[in-house]
This record gives sequence, C-alpha cells and structure tokens, in this order.
Amino acid sequence: MPTSVRLSPEAEQRLNFLASQTGRPKAFYLRELIESGLNDLEDYYLAADVLERVRKGRERLHSADDVRADLGLGG
Repeated sequence: MPTSVRLSPEAEQRLNFLASQTGRPKAFYLRELIESGLNDLEDYYLAADVLERVRKGRERLHSADDVRADLGLGG
C-alpha cells in the first residue's frame, strides 16, 4: 500500500546518508522503523486508552490475588 510521509530536512538527510552508505533503499529503512516502532506505539497508545477508561470508571480492575484465586494458583 503506497503511503507518503513528510520528513524534516534533517531526517531526510540522515536517511539519504544511511541509504547511500549502505546501498540499501530508503524504503528498507522506513519499513524497518515503522515495523519496529509500531509495537512501541501500540503498547503506549493502547495502554493510555485503557488508563483513561480506568480513570473514568469504564474499565474493571482485578487484583493479582483475585486473578490467582480465579486461576486456582493459590495466594
């Protein structure tokens, strides 16, 4: 799926330099950045969403003791 992004001049320059020094296309490094960074972004933003629901009382919390008891793991 073609997608375009605007980079700062500094980021574009760094990406161009990296690509020219390694012989790999810029798209390779952009894919690497997106794929490796996407996990972190998902973790952060999805956790922030859950935290907001907890703060608003729309998400139930369970203590570790309750979870252990429900799973039959003792206390």
